Amino acid sequence: MGAVTLASGVVFGDGNLGLIAGPCVIESRDHCLRMAEAVAKVSRRARVPCVFKASYYKANRTSVSSYRGPGVDEGLRILADVRDAVGLPVLTDVHEPAEAAVAAECVDVLQVPAFLCRQTDLVLAAAQTGLPVNLKKGQFLAPWDMSTVVEKAVSTGNESLLVTERGTSFGYNNLVVDFKGLSFLAGLGYPVVLDVTHSLQLPAGHGESTGGQPEFAEPLAAAGVAAGVDVLFLEVHDNPPAALSDASTQLPLERLEPLLEKLVRIRAAAMDTGLLG
Repeated sequence: MGAVTLASGVVFGDGNLGLIAGPCVIESRDHCLRMAEAVAKVSRRARVPCVFKASYYKANRTSVSSYRGPGVDEGLRILADVRDAVGLPVLTDVHEPAEAAVAAECVDVLQVPAFLCRQTDLVLAAAQTGLPVNLKKGQFLAPWDMSTVVEKAVSTGNESLLVTERGTSFGYNNLVVDFKGLSFLAGLGYPVVLDVTHSLQLPAGHGESTGGQPEFAEPLAAAGVAAGVDVLFLEVHDNPPAALSDASTQLPLERLEPLLEKLVRIRAAAMDTGLLG
């Protein structure tokens, strides 16, 4: 248990702030490469270890007409190109057990989506690849319910795990982050990720699409860092209103660097004052 080290050398959970960032979904090869290059430059300047994130396929969409991505084959080819061309490790989510081994050949971290975290076969298949696995807490779960999800993954012998908070259902079309839950997740012994942008969703809040409250991204990220999360998950886009998925919550790319600079200072202050171990 403890820190998770990727094959690329990126370490999460070693006391420094880490970042998972990228667009919600692959919109095109060119767009994905541009976003990865921009995220890489920002993370290097901020000295924050980073993993690039993009989905090749979105299984959970509000409407049947919503954009879902290029699919497994084309999407994984694009992510492999991004990793090779830009040099950032890559994370993507898998939705069915059969996808895990295929995706593991092209990326560095597999992610089990929040709505699928109770799917035993999926969790086992992802962990059995031997890659680090990001287990996202379902919106419908209490923080302590994640202990059994972790147990499933660990049963394969894989302890390179991340556990992600991404908000809990709070009435209709709303989510809330319980900061007490972050402390409980940390007690599981694995690096804790705060998924800022998905925590700001208003599920199905626009009828046929998900709404959101992006104006709270920066204060939520700051609070999470002060509370001691190991990694921030931020979906970023160079033109959020035109994004093909989650347009209501993605952080504008130009705001990523100043936000990271602020968060690094918050992390240092929390450490210096003894607020964090």
